[in-house]
Amino acid sequence: MKTMTANLEWGIILHMIRKYTHGGVTWVDLESPSSEEVKQIMSEFNISPSTGQELLTPSLKPKVDLFKDYIYLILHFPAFKHSHINTNKLQEVDFVIGKNFLITTKYEAVDPLRQFAKEFEVSKILNHRDENFHAGHLFFQMIRGLYDSLNDELDFISDSLREIEDEIFKGKEREMVQNISNVSRDLLNFKQATILHKEMLKSFEVAARKVFGEEYSFYPKAVLNEYYKISNKISGNSEYVAELRETNNSLLSTKQNEIMKAITIVAFLFLPFSVITGFFQMNTSHTPLIGSENDWLIVVAIEIFVSVILFILAKIKKWL
Repeated sequence: MKTMTANLEWGIILHMIRKYTHGGVTWVDLESPSSEEVKQIMSEFNISPSTGQELLTPSLKPKVDLFKDYIYLILHFPAFKHSHINTNKLQEVDFVIGKNFLITTKYEAVDPLRQFAKEFEVSKILNHRDENFHAGHLFFQMIRGLYDSLNDELDFISDSLREIEDEIFKGKEREMVQNISNVSRDLLNFKQATILHKEMLKSFEVAARKVFGEEYSFYPKAVLNEYYKISNKISGNSEYVAELRETNNSLLSTKQNEIMKAITIVAFLFLPFSVITGFFQMNTSHTPLIGSENDWLIVVAIEIFVSVILFILAKIKKWL
């Protein structure tokens, strides 16, 4: 096993190549490769210039290309928010899969691949004695690890949704509006990242049979099953968050309606005070009661009496 040197500047990794070998299979892991590094890989593994050119920069769309001696696959994954990366952009991983080599290229650190490399080094995953072991088996383990990480992220989202549900029914509807929106954005990011995986993996299945033979057909199908698990969990969480949003909005609306009802009732009960007080404030020469003994108490008593009558009327009409 050999690890190639990395170029460092101000403590940030600019270009990196790591090379691992096991059972006659070589895995080369590139991170933001330079043109010289790509040329080195092209020469060593007979990679076409078109593939080499694409390895230099990120691609906007996933793709599958079949070449004579290898398959070129591009997939995008959502950023893993509970790692060192806190972003909603997509992370690209390029796979060049030959018989006895696997090249991965990424343009920033991808934690599941980093973890896979650690396990690879200590032979926890690939303690494989099968003489038929090839890079297709290595790719299967790697992609399954990536999907396992997505599954863990979706489990974290599910836990967050349950916490949001608890908070909603504790009367914290207003505080949960932003939390629901954040989770909804995360799920949208997952959906956008993985929506084309199904078609890419089906195309990979066809290409893999040509490179690795019919005996390998189980593995692409198994990868597709892993994708379906992720897709179903995204759909389930999306339905969950939609229900929570609707429930939260309903509770918020009910609470706001109750507040408006209380304000309206208060205004309704104090309406006689405004009307009657305004009546007795008219600047006329013969305003009733004004100037007589206890005129203020009489006016206030009339206002209270009318308010009580209105209150009784509201109770009878079940407005309260």
